[in-house]
Amino acid sequence: MKNNPLFNKNIISIKDLSKDELELILHTAECIKNAKSPVDFLKGKVLSSLFFEPSTRTRLSFETAMYRLFGNVIGFADSKNTSFSKGESLSDSIKVISSYSDVIVLRHPSEGSAKLASEVAHVPVINAGDGANEHPTQTLLDLFTIKECQGKIDDLKIAFVGDLKNGRTVHSLAKAAAHYNIRMYFVAPESLMLPDSICHMLKKNGVKYSFHKSVDEVLPKLDILYMTRVQKERFDNEKDYENTKKACCINKASLKEAKDNLKIMHPLPRVYEIDPDVDETKHAYYFEQSANGVFVRKALLALLLKKDLFEEEIFQETLNTKELLTTMENHL
Repeated sequence: MKNNPLFNKNIISIKDLSKDELELILHTAECIKNAKSPVDFLKGKVLSSLFFEPSTRTRLSFETAMYRLFGNVIGFADSKNTSFSKGESLSDSIKVISSYSDVIVLRHPSEGSAKLASEVAHVPVINAGDGANEHPTQTLLDLFTIKECQGKIDDLKIAFVGDLKNGRTVHSLAKAAAHYNIRMYFVAPESLMLPDSICHMLKKNGVKYSFHKSVDEVLPKLDILYMTRVQKERFDNEKDYENTKKACCINKASLKEAKDNLKIMHPLPRVYEIDPDVDETKHAYYFEQSANGVFVRKALLALLLKKDLFEEEIFQETLNTKELLTTMENHL
């Protein structure tokens, strides 16, 4: 079996990953999810979990993934209890912390913080969200979930709804989806529409997309409805938030025109945008999506930290691994 091409790589932006690399991560996650017994790929390895912003799913799924691979976790969920509160620079802190661990998972409110960390760290850095910029590992679990619930990623119609201006999950997923044949619909108030830079990127890559003010305009066409919340923490003015927070919402009754195969996704947490009565419908898939975070992050950690990963038995049982690695080698 060939060596692991993602060994020791930083994961800062989804655009740094080729389509072949995306496919390899998704395939690795599928193998891990389908494994019949626990895997101890990272025994003795240490993950530094550094969260400068609140997080539930991302932080806990990374830590769960590391523990279930028999690794260990150090870190914090509140920087007020660290030397950052004394004025220590992010750069100095990362230099020190990288000497304690084998991989760093970083969430920080400043755009570009993960890139800065990767430039000074001695170990791989994973961006767990840098301000309103990107959230690449959420994108990986989103792609995995789309493929799981629809059986494919190509030739689908996807609507992104809500705070598309500040929604880093949308920014990253739109960039990754440009690798596939996907028709995109962007639904948001004008003040929260997708940034021009991402629109230009999509246009440059020949992606078909359009803008809409209501989910009803596109619902009957959709395979995936990707909902997001209006992010209060990105607003400077409380009144502006109150005026826009319920701009794009759905409930069970509003889904009557949906296709049978429609699945609703959401990076969570939800606030007003999905009524709880949607949970009981066949379209709801956001809790399965969240659960997939553990499998995808297990795959990513294993890929970054274990050079001979594909010598493990669970990968030798499938021809797809060998085919993917051969394809990647041929593209180099």
